[in-house]
Amino acid sequence: MKHWKKYSKEKLIKRIDEALESTIDFQSSKYLGYPVSKLDENVFNTNGTFLSDSPLLKSYIANPNNIGCHTLGKSEEAFKGSQELEKEVIQVLAVDIFKARENEYDGYIATGGTEANMQALWIYRNLFMKKYQATLDEMVILSSEDTHYSVHKGSNILNVENISIPVDFNSREINAEALDAIVKKLIDEGKKYFMVISNMATTMFGSVDNPDIYAEILTNHSVPFKIHVDGAFGGFIYPISNRQSTINFENHNISSITIDAHKMLQAPYGTGVFLCRKGLIENVLTKEAQYVDGMDLTMVGSRSGANAIAVWMILFSYGYYGWFEKISTLLMRTEWLCAQLDELNIHYYRNPFMNIVTIKSEFVPENIAHKFGLVPETHEGNNKWYKVIMMSHVEIDDLSKFIDELRNQS
Repeated sequence: MKHWKKYSKEKLIKRIDEALESTIDFQSSKYLGYPVSKLDENVFNTNGTFLSDSPLLKSYIANPNNIGCHTLGKSEEAFKGSQELEKEVIQVLAVDIFKARENEYDGYIATGGTEANMQALWIYRNLFMKKYQATLDEMVILSSEDTHYSVHKGSNILNVENISIPVDFNSREINAEALDAIVKKLIDEGKKYFMVISNMATTMFGSVDNPDIYAEILTNHSVPFKIHVDGAFGGFIYPISNRQSTINFENHNISSITIDAHKMLQAPYGTGVFLCRKGLIENVLTKEAQYVDGMDLTMVGSRSGANAIAVWMILFSYGYYGWFEKISTLLMRTEWLCAQLDELNIHYYRNPFMNIVTIKSEFVPENIAHKFGLVPETHEGNNKWYKVIMMSHVEIDDLSKFIDELRNQS
């Protein structure tokens, strides 16, 4: 790991204090032109000795705005401290986890995976329009039937058709023959430009698509395409647990990646990550945002600098090896659960590098699923699957009680 280190608590606090010192202090600085201030002290407790050991709370009180994309061009000078920490986060994720070359990536802390997925689609829609003068009805989004609903949101907002690719019921793998037939049919119907959402751990199953299947078929049909990897759930675990993974920026077919820090990383909600190769994010420059010092290249504009600091704190509190140990513990618990299910001859799906176990609903009575908070594939009837996710709060004692219930009802 080039950049992902483990820092002591003292160093973490010092770095964050230094960052906040480089951020405008609205208590002492009377900036007249900013539509922002620190948290309202008439409502929130913004003083107290407890803050000295609470750098994240201090960050929320300071209320930095990380508007812009800080891996590219200028940024608002008033918030440079929190912006620098965000740049360090993007560097660790792009270079150390997803194997980008130094300074050949862009990215930012988004509000979540939904925004990051839509950011990718927005970029590629504009790219096709600028490079090929493509019309909306000539473009199409391809994604598996297990893909997160954010892709359907993006399709609706951007007015680009989305086509779902069927997967095998048991293996959750993309049906390559069906994909090839669908692409041929779409081309015959006038589609010329393809955006692909390839999953690194689907929300329901933790299944991982092979992006090279999309790339091979689209290349064979000689059509321009871009592949975005939705690693909203899997991005902080799959590249760590599967050291042989090629789903990263070393794969020239992959142009961008989504990660969610408010899932596996346990950051505050509203904290996702968007990563892409250099030369892409400029396609969504909002030139009209001329009062912003720098380029407005993100979907939401103003963003919480405190959330960026939270991600920085988590990453550098653990370091790579500390995070590897945490992931290994979760995978051990996952394997324990699978062993018990095998013993009971209960059928389930699990990617071997992921911490999600999705059980066929016929093996789980509805009352047990409700008691243990299992999530169904659908809440609208005819549910075929329930999922269990091994997060930090799910221990083997909890899993053992669940297994006992299943054993007693059989």
